[in-house]
Amino acid sequence: MTSSTALLTDRYELTMLGAALRDGTAARPSVFELFSRRLSGGRRFGVVAGTGRLLSLLRDFRFGDDELRFLHDGGVVDAQTLKYLENYRFTGSVHGYREGELYFPGSPILTVEGTFADAVVLETLALSVLNHDSAVATAASRMSMAAGERPLAEMGSRRAAEMSAVAAARAAFIAGFGSTSNLEAGRQWGIPTMGTAAHSWTLLHDTEEDAFRAQIESLGTDTTLLVDTYDIRTGVETAIRVAGTGLGGVRLDSGDLPTVAAAVRTQLDALGATGTKITVTSDLDEYAIAALAASPVDFYGVGTSVVTGSGYPTAGMVYKLVARQDPSGSWVGVAKASTDKASKGGRKAAFRTLRDGVAVAETVVVSDGFEAISTGAEHPDSRSLQVMLVDGGEIDDAHEGVQGTASAREHHLRVREEMPVRALALSKSDPAIPTVFVDAE
Repeated sequence: MTSSTALLTDRYELTMLGAALRDGTAARPSVFELFSRRLSGGRRFGVVAGTGRLLSLLRDFRFGDDELRFLHDGGVVDAQTLKYLENYRFTGSVHGYREGELYFPGSPILTVEGTFADAVVLETLALSVLNHDSAVATAASRMSMAAGERPLAEMGSRRAAEMSAVAAARAAFIAGFGSTSNLEAGRQWGIPTMGTAAHSWTLLHDTEEDAFRAQIESLGTDTTLLVDTYDIRTGVETAIRVAGTGLGGVRLDSGDLPTVAAAVRTQLDALGATGTKITVTSDLDEYAIAALAASPVDFYGVGTSVVTGSGYPTAGMVYKLVARQDPSGSWVGVAKASTDKASKGGRKAAFRTLRDGVAVAETVVVSDGFEAISTGAEHPDSRSLQVMLVDGGEIDDAHEGVQGTASAREHHLRVREEMPVRALALSKSDPAIPTVFVDAE
């Protein structure tokens, strides 16, 4: 039996729904938008992630007997609202940036259209998924660019809540990581899994040599041996003596990594193990990875930093009503005007403006109603950024599951090649390209 996702919701969404049912505004056609006012941490771009997960969760956004009983018993909503929720199905439409796409301040990442009742109850679900996954993906993309051609493995499950760890592994994979230590992420999303042994394996055995021999007998010489439980130089010598010069790799999890990696490479080559790879772990982030660019490192394993957004665990996205119909049926753009929290009203269509294949602006066309959506034909030097995700309540399942995850990864690796060189820098700065708002004609 499928679990409902309907109570992954803040209470005020249902109290607003109840009030709207009473005053007759629940059926008013509305447009909500999910966007970020700014990029966290002075980063130069953000990465959209979580869309496929959100669509699957939306599929299960139903109020069954258990959910309705909880709402009734807790006095959360009145009888009229309970009756409405019995038959709730999202029947609106969702346009959005493709998963893996880059975004900038003001980018209309998701546009949710429907009645007020249809759309208002999706706020918390949409934000909880995209804020988390996009934060991880943004950090992961920065790490991937810092790593260059060297592969990255996500190893952060022990630093996150159990299901957040699975989501984080998926987001990191979309943004350029090549594998994960998390088996559930491998099962759900088709991500290659990796992992050999921890220090406890060495400590279990009477000697380091005994531990290495047992691992080789179990996993073969292609395995990676962890050589820093005791003395690294002795560990490397023991590893090659036990496995031979065809050992797949050694892993370093401590010490001054640039210095240690150089010394280990020299030692491996002197022992004849010129093909043995060096993997480094030990609290890596994008800055540590960049600092290792000139070091003889072959593979990175990243844990805490990637699953926590490398210091920025949320993308800071918000979900706001931006347009609605008035009682006469005319569309009206609406916006919050609070200091530092202002939003821009109107429905929006977004384009990545390019010059010689390089992005120069995020162009957002604004209208009060629906005429802003276009094919991009009137923007010949631009790439349209929005796709239909849900049409009249029908979810496009191409964005879900293993297929959707792989497609998002492919899209991300392709579109980040459009960015100007300044987008690759890790220092805090303005966004790599400006967001330009223009009014629809």
